[in-house]
Amino acid sequence: MSVTEKTRPEHGTERPTPVRGRPSRRTGRDGRPVRAWELIVRYVLLLGVLALTIGPFLWQLSTSLKGPTEDIYSSTPSFLPEHPTLHNYARVADTIPVWDYVLNSLKVAVASVVTNCVGSALGGYAMARLRFAGRRALTLVFVLAMLVPVESIIIAQFTTMRELGLNNTLIGVILPSCVSSLNVLLMRNAFLNLPHEVEEAAYVDGANVWQRFWYIALPSVRGTLAVVAIFAFMGAWDDFLWPLIVLNDPSKFTLTIGLNYLHGTFANDQRLVAAGTIIAVAPLIALFACLQRYFFRGVGEGAVKG
Repeated sequence: MSVTEKTRPEHGTERPTPVRGRPSRRTGRDGRPVRAWELIVRYVLLLGVLALTIGPFLWQLSTSLKGPTEDIYSSTPSFLPEHPTLHNYARVADTIPVWDYVLNSLKVAVASVVTNCVGSALGGYAMARLRFAGRRALTLVFVLAMLVPVESIIIAQFTTMRELGLNNTLIGVILPSCVSSLNVLLMRNAFLNLPHEVEEAAYVDGANVWQRFWYIALPSVRGTLAVVAIFAFMGAWDDFLWPLIVLNDPSKFTLTIGLNYLHGTFANDQRLVAAGTIIAVAPLIALFACLQRYFFRGVGEGAVKG
């Protein structure tokens, strides 16, 4: 009997070819079937979180598009504007120099992103990869720095900026938050997840520490670097208390301070306030839209690519 005849199945014993298709029941990550009521609860919770997070923004957007004849204080307000208009955004520019404030905020935010990305990447790599005395103590210092409330050291920061002659300058706004302890720890953890074999091979090939950092380690943590960039931009763009304390020249105000002029002493036009809010939020949405592909890569950070 040949090998072909031995391996050939007998008549009537052939296994049916499996039909590929969707499973009859949905399963979770652990392979356990998910019941219908569990799916309903999950989607209800997701819709509730979506309404709490996106709802206020959509309401502000709707208010900013409503004309002066529409009532925004009625007991049953309409979500969609009857006659959408962009006139409120033009009125914001007529009321305050909003674009000058946007430019000042953009300068502060971009500088904060650059300093945080550079400083946290260098500090995180040194704490994760270099061997030096006091490395663990330095990590503990960064952890303790996160526990200190900003309000408790803001007077010391103001005094320091005054002694340096940086009060009423954009540099004075940037300097206290140019490198965040949270961002340094994020980069440290990202570098710790990288395999040592890759850097050891580069070391054998003659690469120095700067070459290993720039060509091997840094490209592997682009996802975490994008997270640092987003956190730094949001923190600098949304900061209100510190610029309010250190700045007193209206020409140097950031957007968060300048928007306060939309609130009148005796009356407020919520359409103007809503339009100013949308102007302030739009750059954050644009930044996240550009970096979201890197933002969600944190799970596979440090993996070796073939």
